Amino acid sequence: MTADATRDDQIAALMLSLAARCGPGKTLDPTEVARAYAGSHPDAWGPLMQPIRRIAVALAHEGRLVIYRKGKPVDPDDFRGIYRIGLPHVE
Repeated sequence: MTADATRDDQIAALMLSLAARCGPGKTLDPTEVARAYAGSHPDAWGPLMQPIRRIAVALAHEGRLVIYRKGKPVDPDDFRGIYRIGLPHVE
């Protein structure tokens, strides 16, 4: 396993854990994931934003997370700009 794959697995686990901590119906800013993983300095967490987006999309495809824009679920393959992540609604 490469260092990037290991990092991605760690970020995915952290993302799911933070989303679970938020609870159902609540969302998480992706920068919270980056800061929790790399620390509060922007030079440390900033470069993680593209990998975090890619990981969020993959988890959304697996049905483990939902990507939201303006409070509404979006297609993980077709969204732009600021987004949030949360757990899928369980009914």
